[in-house]
Parts: sequence; structure tokens; C-alpha cells
Amino acid sequence: MIKTNEWPLIRFIEPIFPEINVFSKVAQRTTSLGLIMVATSANKLWGWRVEVINENNYKGPRNENGLPDHIALQKEKPATAVGFYCGLSSTIERVWELAEFYHQQGVFNIAGSWHAHYCPEETLKHNIDIVVHGAGDEIIQRILDNLQNKDQLKDIPGISFWDKGKIKRNNPERLGVLDLNKLPYPDFGLLRYAKMKTYPISRIRGCSMNCEFCSVREKPCWASPEYLFNTVKWLVETRKARRFFIVDDRLEENPEGTKRFFQMISEAYNSKLVFSVQIRLETAKNKELLEIMKNAGVRIACVGYESPIDEDLKAMRKGYSSAKMLEWTKTLKQYIRWIHGMFIIGYPVKGNSIDSSKILKHYKRFIRKSCITTIQVLLPVPIPGSDLRKRLENRLLNVPWRYYDGSYPCFKPNGVSPRELQDMALKLMKQFYDVWSFFRIPLKTIIFPYLIRGWSGWLHAWLKDIIKYGAYRLVRKWHKKQKNATFFEDLNKSQE
Repeated sequence: MIKTNEWPLIRFIEPIFPEINVFSKVAQRTTSLGLIMVATSANKLWGWRVEVINENNYKGPRNENGLPDHIALQKEKPATAVGFYCGLSSTIERVWELAEFYHQQGVFNIAGSWHAHYCPEETLKHNIDIVVHGAGDEIIQRILDNLQNKDQLKDIPGISFWDKGKIKRNNPERLGVLDLNKLPYPDFGLLRYAKMKTYPISRIRGCSMNCEFCSVREKPCWASPEYLFNTVKWLVETRKARRFFIVDDRLEENPEGTKRFFQMISEAYNSKLVFSVQIRLETAKNKELLEIMKNAGVRIACVGYESPIDEDLKAMRKGYSSAKMLEWTKTLKQYIRWIHGMFIIGYPVKGNSIDSSKILKHYKRFIRKSCITTIQVLLPVPIPGSDLRKRLENRLLNVPWRYYDGSYPCFKPNGVSPRELQDMALKLMKQFYDVWSFFRIPLKTIIFPYLIRGWSGWLHAWLKDIIKYGAYRLVRKWHKKQKNATFFEDLNKSQE
């Protein structure tokens, strides 16, 4: 019998963000679900060891640059194959850097997710042996089973590779898992050198919307509510998990299944668990669903507002106007106290020039009136595979992928300079996350809460100020990083 410690190892890697951004703090206490699901499927295959390294949530050995030390990781446990998560264009250059290192080590490199899917030739040129198109948790076992036989490997559907100097893609259609109920529960025990506080879970893949800035083109499909409930139950029992983030882009995509899931959670745990979700603003029209979510422990809702300006919403193909946004937000806050608003500012509307003062006025007014708890404001990102990128093809700036994180302008805006476009997002964030929250924290700490709003209202306001002050420090650090960056100097040189 082969000993386990003699089995080959596949290491899955989620690359680190190129610099501090609005997601940095959250990323330090969770991980991407997709990579864990692929790793879990690989771990079901006899004869392979599996581990996951999330560079954003990493507590292991580091090199002289403060980055995860892959030389040390290879010495500790040499990998035979490496699977790279390529879901974010902004981290793809880190993938190339690591792929070169592992290629020199004789490791077989596999890349998957959206950027690799839409840019397979570019990805393969950077020491990647195979690009996976489709659900990696469906294909990974076949790849590992045939890793020693390259001829059979090339017959696997849903992959791209070099064949006689030309790129070859088997089965041009992106594959998907037909029955999500057959997927194993995510095994977070495969994650090394990390500390988990919030566990990502999911039952829905794909999206029925057609937003211009998004590259998701899969039709939605979903597992049963029982599958997701059993996932939660398993994580509670095996990892003592208490906080969950449902990563489905639109939780309300299958409302009846979502209701059933939260009813089961409420009956079993009686609000002892805490859930964060992503929902569409129009979910406010389904008060029955919101009531069930509230009773089950949904405390945070991340809502893609995108813009309070009708022209922007129409260009984005959001499917609604701004007329009802404040009313819907008010309804949401009756059921879910913590609303995290996600905005895109300076969206390129066809035929219109950007009026920064007018746009800022709209955003400030809406954010003030809506009283949402926290915000993130990003610039439009023309990511590969999106219709926005196709529309802006002749206006794209010659900037590296690392700037595709929503912090930097990646196209030529009409009416303002790229620097002015960037400043719009920074001004909104700096105004919302101000230093005064620091002084409100001790003030609210010493004031007897029941004299003001009762315990629940006081606690929410107190926590809000703590988070706002933490975000204030992060935004300051983020702003300083951008101010000292050579982005605009490099941009000017590239345009000469």
C-alpha cells in the first residue's frame, strides 16, 4: 500500500491583492469559496494530497518582501501540481510571477476562473500548462487522474492548452455543474496558514441579469435549500462556525428556495448564527422573504446600488430607475439593520461628458438620505468578458492588470481627466469615513445606552462608529498609497 506522505501534492493558490484596497481587511478573515470547492473535489481523489494557500489570509513564513514564501512552502511540502485562482484581473500578474517560480520547479500549473477563461492565450503564455473553462470542481479530478499521460490529458473537455504551437480549446462552451446537490461540502480544513472567522457558502451559481459591467454570463442554477442547510450544519458541528457569508451574487434569484433555507435555519438555530448576504435592491418588495431572513440571523446585506443617477443605471442595464431607491432602502433597513452600499462612480454614459461636481452632489445627497451603514465606492472597471470592455475598446488606457481593482481609471473618461475621475471616488469615501467617528466612540461608551435608543440601537451605532473609524484609517492608508503611486507617471509615459 502507498503511504499517504508519498502521495503527490496539489497546492491551490489564491494570489494576494497587488496593494491595499477596500477588500483588504475582509480578505484577512475569510477565503474564496470557489477555490475551496475545487480543492475539496480534488481531495476526494485517491492518491493525492491537497492544500490551499490564500495569500490574502496568510499567517505562514514570508520572504524578504513580506510576501508568502513559496520557496519555504516547496521545501516543506513539494507540490507536483498547482492550481491558480484567476478570478480577479488585478491579481493576474501575481499569478504569472508564481507560475514562473513553480514552472522552474518542474510543477504542472493549472489556471481557472474568469480572467483565465476570457484570456486563455495570455494566461498560457505565462507558464500555465492548462486553462480550465467552466466549473473546476467538475474537471479537476479528470486532470489529476491523467496528469502522467499528456495525450489523455488533452482529451479532457473544457480546457485550453498549447498544441503544436497553437492554442487548442476542447469544447468551446463553458461547462457547468448540472447538479449542485452532488457537490461535497466545502472542506476549509484544507486551508493552511490561515484563520477563518467568516465562512463563505453558496447554493446558486450564475445570474439571470445582464449588467454591462459584469462578465458572468452563465444561466442561474441552484442546489436545494436542504443542501445549503446541511452545509451550515456541518460547518457548525465540525468547525464551530458561527458567521457565514452567502456569496451568491443574487440571493433572491430563487426566492422560494431562499425562504425555505432561512426557515430551516431559524427553526434549528433561532438566530444564534450570523449571516451576511448579497441582494438586489428590489428585494425590498418581498417583505415576507425579508422577515424570514431577519428571524434567521441575517445581519448584513451587501447591496449593489451602483448609482443614484438614472442615466448611469440605464447604461449599466440595472433594470430599474432611481425613483424607488430611497423607499426600497428604508424598507430594507426595517429588516436588516446593516446595509453595505456598493457604488460605481463616473460610469461612462454614451454621448455624455462627466460632470464631477454634479455627480458628486447626486451621490452625497443619496448616501446622506439613505442612512446606509457603510459604503464602498469604486471606479468602473472594464474587465475581460464584459460588454463594458467591448464598448470602451477604443478608449482603454494602456495600464497593467494590477490596476483593474476599481481604484484606478482604466479608460479615457469624457469631460474629466483620469486623475479627476479617481479623485471622485476618494472624495466620497473620505467624506463618509471621517475622523469624527473616533471621538464618538468614547462618548457613546460612557453614555448609558438605554437613555438614548435602547441597547440594540446603541450597540448598532457604537459598532458603526468603530467600523467607520477603522475604515477611515484604511481609506487614509489607501489614499496615501495611491498618492505616492507612480500610476499617472507611468500612464503619461505609456501615452507618449
